[in-house]
Amino acid sequence: MKDNMPLLSDDAMVQRAEQRASFRLTNVSSKLSQSETARFDALAKRRGQQRGEFIRHLILDELTRDSGEPTASAELSELVGIRLMLMNVLKPIAAGQKLSPEVFDSIMTEVKKRKKAVAIEARQEAERA
Repeated sequence: MKDNMPLLSDDAMVQRAEQRASFRLTNVSSKLSQSETARFDALAKRRGQQRGEFIRHLILDELTRDSGEPTASAELSELVGIRLMLMNVLKPIAAGQKLSPEVFDSIMTEVKKRKKAVAIEARQEAERA
């Protein structure tokens, strides 16, 4: 005769509890005037986001900024990435060297890895200046 097995093992229960901790269950709200709402809706529309997702994005950005961890915007990271790519591609070309596709791919891989860290450094330097 088989032992009665629980429907959920201890491991499964722990896993489900960890999963539930990541669910979005808490509502945060605020009231706006009609003109504030119109301005907010226009901004969310320009950014291509629904109200709720846009509000969540703004809140999480503020929490990240307040955490004290250094950050850099996506725009700054991309600009830094372009700068790194140009510096690493143009230098060998200016020296008369040919750039093989493999070397170009390795440069791009390295730029993708480093651009955020370099952007954070650039932002911190700008703040100190």
